[in-house]
Amino acid sequence: MKKIYFLTFFLIATLMGCTQKPVNQVENTEKDAYVSMQTNKGTIVLRLYGDTPLHRNNFLKLVGDGTLDSLLFHRVIAQFMIQGGDPNSKGAPKGKMLGDGSLGYHVTAEFRNHLFHKRGALCAAREGDMVNPLKESSSSQFYIVQGRVWSEAELTMMEQRYGKHFSSEQRQAYTTVGGTPHLDGDYTVFGEVVEGMEVVDSIAAVKCDRFDRPLEDVVIEKVTVVDGDSYGGKAERK
Repeated sequence: MKKIYFLTFFLIATLMGCTQKPVNQVENTEKDAYVSMQTNKGTIVLRLYGDTPLHRNNFLKLVGDGTLDSLLFHRVIAQFMIQGGDPNSKGAPKGKMLGDGSLGYHVTAEFRNHLFHKRGALCAAREGDMVNPLKESSSSQFYIVQGRVWSEAELTMMEQRYGKHFSSEQRQAYTTVGGTPHLDGDYTVFGEVVEGMEVVDSIAAVKCDRFDRPLEDVVIEKVTVVDGDSYGGKAERK
């Protein structure tokens, strides 16, 4: 039976991953990178963290070889996230269920306590824990957090229920700009939106079918590497 992997609103299984050997031989530096993602809804500029070099370099590889060009944001849930990067979504007919595509390898998880699921976070999709206990990331599928604002009481309840601990920095972010705190520690956060969050919001607002695929295709037209200084970024993130 064909399997579709996706992330539910709370802690049930999850976003798409792959099944082959991990990517783990990349340059390990602390330099951030920046990419511009042109969609048919507008342009999103993303910072790729040097703190997660495996994911940064893998994403840059996908950008360099054009893998992401013409793919869809195939799964969209308002106040949660927008998901793209399924290689099977390129040219997919309307109504086709998507989410099980892969490039045949994993990326080793890179969890960092200071990187979390705040609004605008760029994160790696993956298969669920039962088939992926190491929480390794999909080779190409990713999501951008829209999320919502949470109360202090909700965060405390989440800590108690799921055994999590939110730092003061996390609490500040989740109670002001918002995010998806229940995903922290389970999916690798490897970047963030630095420009074009209004485009993310417009994508999150589109009408979708019962599988959360937009009724009208949201296309990633072209992704290119850009100079971070052009967007107020720096070569090294302090």
